[in-house]
Amino acid sequence: MSSMTQIRIEKVTLNIGAGKSVEKLEKGIKLIKMITGIDPVKTITKKRIPSWGLRPGLPVGCKLTLRKEKARQVLANLLKAKENILTEDNFDERGNMSFGLHEYIDIPGVKYSPEIGIMGLQVCVTFEKPGFRVKRKKTGSRKISSKHEMKREEAMAYLIKNFNIKMKEESEK
Repeated sequence: MSSMTQIRIEKVTLNIGAGKSVEKLEKGIKLIKMITGIDPVKTITKKRIPSWGLRPGLPVGCKLTLRKEKARQVLANLLKAKENILTEDNFDERGNMSFGLHEYIDIPGVKYSPEIGIMGLQVCVTFEKPGFRVKRKKTGSRKISSKHEMKREEAMAYLIKNFNIKMKEESEK
């Protein structure tokens, strides 16, 4: 197997949407800091949506992007909270994966905090193969061959092999 076909975790993004609630946003920031030890970034609205009461510049959530070894460690812990069970619905055609956790107390090593209460979060994982930087470069960017692009089945096989994931059928939900 060529080293250029080795799959790796490019990044893990933790996301909590809070809407207009400043209190929920502060709890979300504390939760992500409690899970990872790193301060998250607030997400800010760019569009005006009057029916939702949103205007540009309003903080509506928080997120944190993890890379390299820290991403692997946190992902392993978050998958344990899902009991290492995922479905095909968790993956898109490009091999990226996302899942939600309804309660953070399911994560091993994370204790309930009355200050935060019960809260969930969204986890998004981006996989890639070496050479994808060519696609993202600002100058001299090139297309990636369809043979080299990530596929859903490759991402599932990677997680099964490296994180002992069990794939659950859609009908078993």
